[in-house]
Amino acid sequence: MNIQIINGPNLNLLGVREKSIYGDSSFEHYLNDLRKHYANITINYYQSNVEGEIINKLHEVGFGGDGIVLNAGAYTHTSVAIGDAIAGIKTPVIEVHISNVYKREEFRHKSLLAANCRGVIAGFGLDSYRLAIESFLNG
Repeated sequence: MNIQIINGPNLNLLGVREKSIYGDSSFEHYLNDLRKHYANITINYYQSNVEGEIINKLHEVGFGGDGIVLNAGAYTHTSVAIGDAIAGIKTPVIEVHISNVYKREEFRHKSLLAANCRGVIAGFGLDSYRLAIESFLNG
């Protein structure tokens, strides 16, 4: 099985920014743990703060592999283009969020991506990524 994780803007600052919301672990540290736990799965990782680069990565990986775990960060709520990119690819995408977006500002309650995703997982901290991987394993 081959899973691609794509993280959007500001997620390169995990472990540094807003620890009360996002925790104190870097994503790279968590990714190492994920790869150890799922040693039989290839887990690729990509992060960009640039909308067009995220779209390019979706186009690149979206016609092969078994699943994409996407945390588009704030682009979730603003990017019609990323939503269109998800609609245009074949590989299933699960939208994830570290925080419970429904406990946050009103503008975060609307996803422009979710309708084109297999599902959405939010509010379980970094464990949201593991839950997404489990969903691909279970079907």
